[in-house]
Amino acid sequence: MTAAVTAAATVTSGSPRVPYGPGASGVPGPYRRIPDCHNGPVTRASLNKQPHEVASMFDHVAERYDLTNDVLSLGQDRRWRKEVARAVDARPAQKVLDLAAGTGTSSLPFARSGAYVVPCDFSLGMLRVGKQRESWLPFTAGDATRLPFRDDTFDAVTISFGLRNVQDTDAALREMLRVTRPGGRVVICEFSHPTWTPFRTVYTEYLMRALPPVARAVSSNPDAYVYLAESIRDWPDQPALAGRLRAAGWEKVAWRNLTGGVVALHRGFKAAQPPAEAAC
Repeated sequence: MTAAVTAAATVTSGSPRVPYGPGASGVPGPYRRIPDCHNGPVTRASLNKQPHEVASMFDHVAERYDLTNDVLSLGQDRRWRKEVARAVDARPAQKVLDLAAGTGTSSLPFARSGAYVVPCDFSLGMLRVGKQRESWLPFTAGDATRLPFRDDTFDAVTISFGLRNVQDTDAALREMLRVTRPGGRVVICEFSHPTWTPFRTVYTEYLMRALPPVARAVSSNPDAYVYLAESIRDWPDQPALAGRLRAAGWEKVAWRNLTGGVVALHRGFKAAQPPAEAAC
């Protein structure tokens, strides 16, 4: 079995699942316990982004993932998460799907707002670490290109630093649209392209030269951060990603840059259902 499972599964930590949040009983299923994963020792995925390679790679960085991100981003990741939370604007009792949630750090602001958040990822290693830390969150394994949820389920879908790792970006964008309720929104936070040319040159040098040795000092799998640098350099720029969102069916698509374009926030909306015609 690869970690890119296509059926939903909750991650258990040896104790009964704790009911969580408004509408908990209405979260789509069925769910099952995740069996042990037997991925090969893939420490660095290739840019063709085979799901089992990407999942295995993240399994190997799970324990120190959040610390490594904090160091490599010079603490900026915390600011970026706050901006995502503001853009999603989750309200009490709303349902939020947090894709590529990893250990669940990105899901906590939505839970604090009173929303019911489902952290979803296809790395079983990341999900297990998250379940150990935040056992009350309904961690769910799933593939972004074949989401294990019913149509029109969530008020908001968000993904931070994960869309770049999906093999079929356009399929993932269509799946996000499918599971979002009419009038709902998507927020994508992803590494992008700095807008000021001199800074872009310095940033590219940091990615390719400085980032790997820093990762060797703090990460449990430094090879994964070579892939990180390569995948960022290969990722489409802000207008190109906006175009793919529109092509997938999202409306009112817009983006704004963070940290000079190192990261970009894209947001779009699913068309609202037309009002029902009055009966004759």
